[in-house]
Amino acid sequence: MLATPARLLRLLSLLQMGRDWSGTELAERLEVTTRTVRRDVDRLRDLGYPVHTTIGPNGGYRLGSGAALPPLLLDDDEAVAVTVGLHTAAAGHVTGAEEASLRALAKLEQVLPSRLRHRVTTLKNAVVTVSPGNEPGVQAAVLTAVSAAVRAAETLRFDYLDHNATASRRNVEPHRLVCWGRKWYLVGWDVERAAWRTFRGDRMTLRTPNGPRFAHREPPDGDVAAYLRRTMGFEMWPLRSQLLVHAPAADISSRIDGIVTPVDESTCRLELASDSYDLVALVVGMLDVDFEVESPPELAEHLHKLATRFTKAIPPDPGGRT
Repeated sequence: MLATPARLLRLLSLLQMGRDWSGTELAERLEVTTRTVRRDVDRLRDLGYPVHTTIGPNGGYRLGSGAALPPLLLDDDEAVAVTVGLHTAAAGHVTGAEEASLRALAKLEQVLPSRLRHRVTTLKNAVVTVSPGNEPGVQAAVLTAVSAAVRAAETLRFDYLDHNATASRRNVEPHRLVCWGRKWYLVGWDVERAAWRTFRGDRMTLRTPNGPRFAHREPPDGDVAAYLRRTMGFEMWPLRSQLLVHAPAADISSRIDGIVTPVDESTCRLELASDSYDLVALVVGMLDVDFEVESPPELAEHLHKLATRFTKAIPPDPGGRT
């Protein structure tokens, strides 16, 4: 006689044939007693499967519609988490995954017990998911191929377009895929450059076949998350700014994403990375503290132009001042 989990799978497989089964027939197929069949049918019902029973000489068991999946071996919280996760994935963060997520969601919701369907529906109705708009999404096939290369320790070959629209061909030993906000990144060892690099998934065009096998290296900075916080937060931006801020370092470091170095008890040095000096002006303006531009000269010139423009925008004072 099969063990209970295997027997339940076998019973479900028989019921999915779309016909009525008598208890005796099922007992013979499963090599158990009719009493065991009744208990197993109750177990399937507890898992949320609509097994119908008909009474009479021609009675038996039939699986209701919408139950063409194996048993849902998840507890209540797990089932809700998976369902809501699929609902979020259907919003389009990964190109090509939207339709697949909707199909999987429809199948999963069919086999959820009624108590869970109510919880999931309540949560879905209360949550609004903002789509990524015109932002490019990474292809699901790219994520799958990169994940497979990480597991197999195979070098990836791909064409890459950086933030300046400069094209290059890369050979990279993939280490980890990282989801950061709405973007997917590959952290890997660039073979030609002999250095760790980070690549946006939506800018990668994979080439086949993969390159040679490799031995995984120790992660950069000892931890991929720490490496990304350093590189993504500072080193990847094209512009650097350095300012002397007349405020304690502790007051500034908790309010801004930059490198803050104490100078004395009331002054600190602030280093910012950005893609425009307008962003620097906005950030330091929101700090509402006095500061001095140390570098680069282009930032000082840009702030001077902004100050002139803002001054011209101020209406004349009734008292004669401007």
